[in-house]
Amino acid sequence: MSTFDSLSTPAAEQRRGPAADAPQAAPTRRNTELAMLAFAVVIPMLAYANVGLAMDGTLPGGMLGYSLGMGALALIAHLVMRRFAPYADPLLLPLATLLNGLGVVMIWRLDKAGGLLVPNYPAATNQLMWSGLGVALFVGVAILLKDHRILQRYTYISMAVSLVLLVAPVFFPSRDEDFGAKIWIRIGSFSIQPGEFAKIILTIFFAGFLMVKRDALALASRRFMGLYLPRGRDLGPIIVIWLLSLLILIFENDLGTSFLFFGLFVVMLYVATERTSWIIFGLVLSIGGATVVASTASHVKIRINSWLDPMAAFQEPPPKGTSEQIGQTLMSLGSGGTTGTGLGQGRSWLIQFAAKSDFILGSFGEELGLTGLMAIFMLYALIVQRGLRTAIAARDPFGKLLAVGLSSAFALQVFVVAGGVTGLIPLTGMTMPFLAQGGSSLLANWALIAVLLKISDTARRPAAEPAAAIPEPNRGGTVS
Repeated sequence: MSTFDSLSTPAAEQRRGPAADAPQAAPTRRNTELAMLAFAVVIPMLAYANVGLAMDGTLPGGMLGYSLGMGALALIAHLVMRRFAPYADPLLLPLATLLNGLGVVMIWRLDKAGGLLVPNYPAATNQLMWSGLGVALFVGVAILLKDHRILQRYTYISMAVSLVLLVAPVFFPSRDEDFGAKIWIRIGSFSIQPGEFAKIILTIFFAGFLMVKRDALALASRRFMGLYLPRGRDLGPIIVIWLLSLLILIFENDLGTSFLFFGLFVVMLYVATERTSWIIFGLVLSIGGATVVASTASHVKIRINSWLDPMAAFQEPPPKGTSEQIGQTLMSLGSGGTTGTGLGQGRSWLIQFAAKSDFILGSFGEELGLTGLMAIFMLYALIVQRGLRTAIAARDPFGKLLAVGLSSAFALQVFVVAGGVTGLIPLTGMTMPFLAQGGSSLLANWALIAVLLKISDTARRPAAEPAAAIPEPNRGGTVS
């Protein structure tokens, strides 16, 4: 029996012996969730007050309204969990609430920075509105999704919907501030980034597809240099996914979604089959595809050149196609040092409008320092850890793969954004989950947390106790 199959039984059930077959009531941990939510609301509220005192010497005028708004959203989400998912993980909701609240505070702080932000419009109000809509979507998923296994019925429908979402931005014009990337659907003043939702729907397709095909994909035809090579006909799915990710990269100039899309499939393929050879093939194909596209696509080439020499934009005259934002972000992180300049006392607004979105980590890094940035990364790591723990506890293979996929997609997005901002990898233009300005990202990530919580609720819910057998009378007329 493979490791994946051995995880089909929750750890608690594996530890129980034959004498303890009767189901035991598991703690719901909802009171723990409520206590953690209180901290998740109070910490951003104190940060909000800190920013106001640092910038103006007074408490912000909207502090009470902001605190009541975030508190009300957190309470509504908690009450829904208490009613519709009582056995769900108690930490996922507080972690998401804390990150969301900190993001709103930093965006408000950048709104107050002054006229150097172009365009400078009050984004914090919009972000708070999108936070409310995100929690509303979270509530909707928690109520309407009775059982996550229902999603398995829509495996191929999910594939079709995700392809439509990924391809749709090609037919809409991009703006100058998008820097060549076609990742938005804009109709008048309304805009949406469909790739944020596609990552969830694609994960549903991958989980359903791999659950059925994982035995065939795990078969090896030959052994070469210590690796089990998959059969030729089983290479088809990964080749198709690789080509599709390249097409997204070529036609939409969207490096982040392409990397996330292909990386997610390779990770889930490895988890389903336990074949290291799939990881090797994935790395070879991704490096080869990135090399080809980087040598032909001008937009990707500019991003790579800016990554290799982030300070080139400050030369006189600056080379064509360079951007100052990467260099400014690195200087912002450097000026923050270990402990930071303090909330409201940095100069990260010099990064211009992207300080609120793509480069918001640079803003946090300057004002909270390396220590604060590590704390933020720890919050993200806890979300991923709780998601993977949910995958281990899930009783069904589809739920395991779905939880692994959602957690991996979340982790990959955090890595891609953080790696681009810190100069570890080329900048991709994706948004930091929950922290960065953007309605599409908030909505999608709140929905992702809701699905993980529903899987967790099913995994931790005690099994129904079987009905007691009715005794039968024996031939002697007595009851045995």
